[in-house]
Amino acid sequence: MAIDCIATVSPITSLDEKKTPIVFDSSVLQHEKDIPSQFLWPDNEKPSSNAPELPVPLIDIGGFLSSDPKASMEASNLVGEACEKHGFFLVINHGIDFKLIEEAHIFMDTFFGLPLIEKQKAQRMAGEHYGYASSFTGRFTTKLPWKETLSLRFTPRQEDDEFSDTKIVQDYMIQKMGETFRDFGKVYQEYCESMNILALGIMELLGLSLGVGRKHFKEFFQRNDSIMRLNYYPICQKPDLTLGTGPHCDPTSLTILHQDDVSGLQVCVDGEWCNVTPNSRAFVVNIGDTFMALSNGKYKSCLHRAVVNNKTPRKSLAFFLSPDKQKIVAPPKGLINKESPRMYPDFTWESLLAFTQKHYRSDEHTLNAFSCWIQQKNSC
Repeated sequence: MAIDCIATVSPITSLDEKKTPIVFDSSVLQHEKDIPSQFLWPDNEKPSSNAPELPVPLIDIGGFLSSDPKASMEASNLVGEACEKHGFFLVINHGIDFKLIEEAHIFMDTFFGLPLIEKQKAQRMAGEHYGYASSFTGRFTTKLPWKETLSLRFTPRQEDDEFSDTKIVQDYMIQKMGETFRDFGKVYQEYCESMNILALGIMELLGLSLGVGRKHFKEFFQRNDSIMRLNYYPICQKPDLTLGTGPHCDPTSLTILHQDDVSGLQVCVDGEWCNVTPNSRAFVVNIGDTFMALSNGKYKSCLHRAVVNNKTPRKSLAFFLSPDKQKIVAPPKGLINKESPRMYPDFTWESLLAFTQKHYRSDEHTLNAFSCWIQQKNSC
C-alpha cells in the first residue's frame, strides 16, 4: 500500500467529563460581541476576508440524463478534469424540481427558528449519527463550529426487499417532533429520494470518466446508507475569529449541496482558500474520502470549510451518499496496475464512520490516518 503512516490516532476524548459543555443557543449567541473562547480558531485557520472565487466548472447534465452520447462524453470529461484537480463541480439541468428545493429551504427556517428546547426533541445522542446538534459542544471543547445541524438517515427502498423502509425520513421526524412535523418529514423524504436518483446518475458519470463503464459505481451504490444534513450558520458578531465548519474532507462518498444565496463555502486549492459562489440553479458536487478510495486515489477529496458573517444567517442542504455499511470499499481492478498500485486497504463505510466518531476528528488526513489505523490493527 502506498500510504505514508505519519498521523497519530487516538480516541476522541477532548471533552473533559468534569466540565459541563457550553450550550450553543443561536438565538442568544448571535448577539454576543465577545464570542466564547471555545469557538475561537487558531490564527493559521482563521478565515480570510478577501478569498478569490474558485473557477468551478458548470456542467450541464441534461443531455447525459436523456442519454445523449455526445453530451454524456462532454459531461464525463468535464467531471473527470474537475475530480482530478480538486473534486468540486457544479451541475445544472439536474432534473430536481425547484419547488421541492424551495420547500426544503423554507422548512429549514421552520425548524431552526424553534426555541432550543423544541429543537432538542430531536437531539443527537452520544454515539448516534443522526439528529439535531448545536455545534459539537458534546464532543469537543476547542475549535467548535458556529452552526446547528439536523442530520437524517436515508436508505432507498429496494424492490427485492418487501421489508425495506419506504418513509424512513418522514417517520423519524414524526417520532422525534410529533405529528405537526409530518409535512416537514414528507418534504425531506421526497428530497432525499430525488437526491438519491441524482447521486446514482452522477455515479454513472464518474464511472464513464474513470473508464469503468456507467454501471459499475451505480450498481455499487444502489443499496446505500446515506445522510441528509440541514446546516444553519447563525449570524456571528466576530466572523473573523471563528468558522461555521472547520477545514475537512468529507469522509463519505459524494456530497450534493444546495446553498442559499449567502456566500460561505470555501475550498482549498493549491494552498489557497477560494469561495464557491452560490448558484440557485445548480448543485455543488464534491468527492469524499470513500470515493477517493474507490477511484484508487485518482479523484480527489478536497479540503473545504464554511465561513460565517455578521449580517445574515446562511443555510445549506447537504446529501451525503454512502455505500451500504457492510459493503467492502475497494477500487475496480481496471484502476489498479503497475503505474497505479493499490493505494488504500479494503474497508467498510461503517468502520470509517466509526473511526471519525471515536478515534479521529475529520480533516484532510482522515483517509490516510484511517488506512494506517487499519494496517496497524491487521498487523497485531
